[in-house]
Amino acid sequence: MNKSRLHFLSLLLGLALISCVLMVLTSLKTEAQEPVSQQAKTAPKIEYLSSPERAQAPFSEAVRVGNLLFLSGQLGRDPKTGKLVEGGIEAETRQCLENIKSTLEKYGSSMDRVIKATVMLADIADWAKMNSVYVTYFPKNKPARSAFGVNGLAGGARVEIEVIAYLE
Repeated sequence: MNKSRLHFLSLLLGLALISCVLMVLTSLKTEAQEPVSQQAKTAPKIEYLSSPERAQAPFSEAVRVGNLLFLSGQLGRDPKTGKLVEGGIEAETRQCLENIKSTLEKYGSSMDRVIKATVMLADIADWAKMNSVYVTYFPKNKPARSAFGVNGLAGGARVEIEVIAYLE
């Protein structure tokens, strides 16, 4: 391709990009000019949810936005003692997922409605062991998932999992 054609195509591409940006900005300006009452009608309700026993925590146990439920990260802590369960990464993962299951059910959802999970591991080498337990909790509907190693978790935990679930 010769230089003049390349310059011409670059110019066309630049004009198309500018046109797209102007359309987006015009759309945003139009939305911003809508009466507040119209925006309020379309905005989903947001509810910050916490159990009385977790009222002192600096975060919500879950947040409901429209028909989605966002859970805070769960650790493998026994809900009765507040201590991490013993038995290694598998036991912590199992308890973590049981805690998630309980919280989902408390707020009107379930494990089969989980659409996204984020798994944080104190040691990424534990991925296979964590995964061997994790898959048993999602036999049919497998949520989208991210998993990564971190530089430490609260309370010396080996795993923390947070999820987003759908409400009907």
